[in-house]
Amino acid sequence: MSDTAVAGRRGRSGGGAARRAERTAVHIDKAPAITRAIPNFELLSEDVLATIEANAETVLEEIGVNFVNNPAALDRWREAGADVQGERVHIPRGLARRLCETAPSSFIQHARNPANSVEIGGKGLVLAPVYGPPFVRDAEGGRRYATMEDFRTFVKLGHMSKWLHHSGGTVCEPTDVPVNKRHLDMIHAHMTLTDKPFMGSVTEPSRAQDSVDMCKILFGEEFATTNTVMTSLININSPLTFDDTMMGALEVYAANMQATIISPFIVGGAMAPVSVMGTLTQVLAEVLAGIAYAQLVRPGAPVIFGAFVTSIDMNSGAPTFGTPEASQILYGAGQLARRMNLPFRSGGGLCGSKLPDAQAAYETANTLNAALLGGVNFMLHACGWLEGGLVSSFEKFVMDADQLGTLHKMAAGVAADENAQGMDAIREVGPGGHYLGCAHTQANFKTAFWKSDLLDYKPFETWDEEGARDTQTLASARVAKLLEQYRAPDLDPAIAEALAAFVAGRKAAMPDAFM
Repeated sequence: MSDTAVAGRRGRSGGGAARRAERTAVHIDKAPAITRAIPNFELLSEDVLATIEANAETVLEEIGVNFVNNPAALDRWREAGADVQGERVHIPRGLARRLCETAPSSFIQHARNPANSVEIGGKGLVLAPVYGPPFVRDAEGGRRYATMEDFRTFVKLGHMSKWLHHSGGTVCEPTDVPVNKRHLDMIHAHMTLTDKPFMGSVTEPSRAQDSVDMCKILFGEEFATTNTVMTSLININSPLTFDDTMMGALEVYAANMQATIISPFIVGGAMAPVSVMGTLTQVLAEVLAGIAYAQLVRPGAPVIFGAFVTSIDMNSGAPTFGTPEASQILYGAGQLARRMNLPFRSGGGLCGSKLPDAQAAYETANTLNAALLGGVNFMLHACGWLEGGLVSSFEKFVMDADQLGTLHKMAAGVAADENAQGMDAIREVGPGGHYLGCAHTQANFKTAFWKSDLLDYKPFETWDEEGARDTQTLASARVAKLLEQYRAPDLDPAIAEALAAFVAGRKAAMPDAFM
């Protein structure tokens, strides 16, 4: 037998083996960030928007905002031309808006894997997971305080999600690690367990600096100081108060050209007026002051116009989610952000439900759809949120992450090319036929319809024979499957060693503190 013939047989055998290996190999599909091909929903008229903008300027000038325990901030405002009385800063009409003009309309957040870098702004929508809950819930253990191991599990699930573009930040608050040290473990987990972009620590200025220093190790000092490699959340103490902790973190990030989300944290009726226009006026005033201050620290620092607003149950005082008023505020805030030519953050898989049940699904769907139509560019809490943000749920994480695929499909709009028109199929089938076997269906069936990786579409008999599993049960199984398939992305051993040494050194340099 000739060498050529032998080689040919080996090639065919190798091809079959390769195809079998491909079928059984673990694939981590990663969808690119969403680019909207659909219009934004413009709820408010030009007159209403102009009134809100004028009222916000009045709030800044006549009522003012507090910058507490931060003499350096007061000095910056005084030098910029504001009237500073004690800790109250009165910002002359138009000053904050002029300062905001140096903020970029969009920016790239770089990931350690360049394929996972994202652009935030414009028509884009970047999806990031839940942020901040001190509790976790799963079907087996119920509700409990979060641990560092839980945190790592969420990072792994985020890495495995096709539709999530971002690893997020405090996906849960690991209460088994000292408060002054847990940020080191959390940042380290984001840097080593995934190669998607992530958020830095904001709970104390020195922790923000630790985040920057760790990025210098991961990305290289020159790259990390000339590019945006973190986007971090700066909440405003609504109403109209900027505390020294959050502002200190903002100062660190802005000085190092790292992005910040300037976001009022508002429960309507408690921390802002009960009316939509009143709340939007306060949101705009707070965002103007916060973004302007970031530009005072460093002109050109990347920022995101944030709006986290819920309504309130007037009987219990509990925050409510997925309500019409919250959607109206989201739509209006998006319009205001676009008028400032700034990226916009809002939305997420928000709900008040204690379990991943029908209430959670309804409220989450309402918020996700509003965020898509409202022009959100950075969606925090896109998956995993329960109980008004007190709980990160493993089952809801994968349930939400699955449904994020529908946002991708909706954002793509409706194709209108020759293939999409389907005239060949209509001609081929004609009256009284069916389309299942026609050429057009055969050519397009794999991509024609979005398909859930979680929900059950089987006939009743099959579903019943398989245990009549509800969605939470299916989600538990998917969590286990994803974790079984998880493989950590490659990281240069020298960088991994340097990161571990930095974390160990910083921890050794300070005693444990749980307050």
